[in-house]
Amino acid sequence: MRLISWNIQWALGTDGVMDPARIVDHARAMADFDVLCLQEVADNWPELKASPAADQFAAFAELLPGYQAMSGVALETRDGAGRPKRFGNMILTRLPVVQVMQHILPWPAVGTNNMPRGLIEAVVLGASGPVRLMTTHLEYSHSDIRQQQVEAIRGIHASACARASFPRADGPGTYARTAAAMSAILTGDFNMKPDDPTKHRLSEPFDQGWPSLVDGWMALNGILPHPLTSCIVDRSYGEPHCCDYILVTEDLAPRIRRIVCDEATRASDHQPLLIEMEL
Repeated sequence: MRLISWNIQWALGTDGVMDPARIVDHARAMADFDVLCLQEVADNWPELKASPAADQFAAFAELLPGYQAMSGVALETRDGAGRPKRFGNMILTRLPVVQVMQHILPWPAVGTNNMPRGLIEAVVLGASGPVRLMTTHLEYSHSDIRQQQVEAIRGIHASACARASFPRADGPGTYARTAAAMSAILTGDFNMKPDDPTKHRLSEPFDQGWPSLVDGWMALNGILPHPLTSCIVDRSYGEPHCCDYILVTEDLAPRIRRIVCDEATRASDHQPLLIEMEL
């Protein structure tokens, strides 16, 4: 299974070109991917740099016709004509999808610039059984918000593990039971450097014994420094650093075969990550 995770900055490259097709083409050049997780997908936001007024959620779905497209909208407002203005994440996959869940993360009141954040979760069927795919984009502006969002993600994971361990009763129609999974992959832009205590909190054990979410790069490469994923060209938000990660549950860590970061592409202000696993 090949998965690519990428904060695409609404498909705006550091060269000033906004092109969703270039994102897909570059992802395909990296690998014949089974899953593509995107952050910062826009619909009807002409106020943003390069004016992404078109519906990029629809554009990516059209660009990948052999994939199921799932939109995780965290921010939705309306323009003067009443048309939705949406911003968030996407998962596109050619694996069979069993269930999709939308989670809005905590959004406490603080004085900095901030906005709603979310996590989209899809249960897919791999050759070895069901796996939960999750992608998110945590708050940039305030560490207290990120801490609450990390706790919420831990709660989402723990609840899913509990449902897998103690299956609910089956029923008709909307009560029909779907496949549940403890095994999970969590990707995204966490807006935290590798040594951030809140980032480490994501991987702490659970009292109930649920499988922890471990940093895939560290599981494969030990103490080898994380690759640079942000601010390589545009240093408005600091010096080049890593803030994009792929985490997997402990049971999946031994199945990782490769993790690659493309530090060369300029199709976004973040760099894409590719993970290959035996699933």
